[in-house]
Amino acid sequence: QVQLVESGGGHVQPGGSLRLSCAASGFTLDYYAIGWFRQAPGKEREGVSCISSTGSTYYADSVKGRFTISRDISKNIVYLQMNSLKPEDTAVYHCAATKLATNNPSNYDYWGQGTQVTVSS
Repeated sequence: QVQLVESGGGHVQPGGSLRLSCAASGFTLDYYAIGWFRQAPGKEREGVSCISSTGSTYYADSVKGRFTISRDISKNIVYLQMNSLKPEDTAVYHCAATKLATNNPSNYDYWGQGTQVTVSS
């Protein structure tokens, strides 16, 4: 059974950092790409970053230079290190899995339940 479980969200002040984790089970990261998406109230879901099955990475312009995606294949976990956080980063963050890396959420087959990130003073 495929399952994705996010953790690491929370409340942080502007300029702070958080590290999100996406623990995958039921498949291995060697064969699936993992994407991070976020959705703020009243806004459309936005692709943040993804890492392909071969380790190639992609970042949205809004997070480039601040966020870093990585993975630990031995643990089957994908991380999203978020630095220099801004209030506009506030959203529910979801990880999702797909065979082919893409920024289109409709192409993802499996989704986690999400973790809330709130950036405010």
